[in-house]
Amino acid sequence: MTETPQETPARAVTGMVGHVLELAATWTDWDGTPVHADDRVHTPHKAIRRVADHLVDHLAELEARLAGEAPQPDHWHASAVTTEADLAPFTRADLDEARSRLVRLGRIWANRLDALTEEQLDRSPGEGWSFRELARHVAGSAYYADSVGDLS
Repeated sequence: MTETPQETPARAVTGMVGHVLELAATWTDWDGTPVHADDRVHTPHKAIRRVADHLVDHLAELEARLAGEAPQPDHWHASAVTTEADLAPFTRADLDEARSRLVRLGRIWANRLDALTEEQLDRSPGEGWSFRELARHVAGSAYYADSVGDLS
């Protein structure tokens, strides 16, 4: 499968991070009212937490599979749990922290994906999605930020 530079797996992940951070930039005046969508509660902090957790979880899976190991199961409470921290106001400092964390995670993903051959992307070792599919799945993490939406 030939892709343009705009459609690469790395670009899908970094594009998602950029989209999430664009939305997060509108959350510093959040009124504290959680958003209910798909039988879940969503808040700015929870959206950032879930995006970061998803990036970490699937990066650990990718790296384990490349090393010939079985991925460790995650024990996240995921989106089913809303913590007290998720309900806290989302400040400019929180936005700065989210930018630092998510941009770095996105770059780690991009660097790893760009280092893989087309064959490795499509015929990935171990059980589960190909790494190309995994990158597309991770890019779907924008769902959490989209659930909170643009609060400007």
